[in-house]
Amino acid sequence: MSLKDHMNVLANAEQFDEAKAEEAISVFVFSANWCPDCRFIEPFMPKLIEKYKDYSFYYVDRDEWISLAQEQMVMGIPSFIGVGKGKELGRFVSKLRKSEAEIDEFLASLQK
Repeated sequence: MSLKDHMNVLANAEQFDEAKAEEAISVFVFSANWCPDCRFIEPFMPKLIEKYKDYSFYYVDRDEWISLAQEQMVMGIPSFIGVGKGKELGRFVSKLRKSEAEIDEFLASLQK
């Protein structure tokens, strides 16, 4: 199973704007099918999505949404951007492979 099977797949720019404006926390996961580090997180992401079931998770295919990725200054993937109430709450972007513990810590930090 891929990440797309466990998240909302971003369909249009309006959906991105609407999710950003929601009271609840939305997490945008920028990814791509060809990305080895994106494949690495697939086995444990469903568990984290379940743990943070109050969040809305969105899969953003970086290749399909290259302009959005550039607008959000996402250069590497996978990248995570957490938003809520119209503002960015945090982002987890690094060129290093992301572990389950690191992603969990990032997701927990969005609640503060």
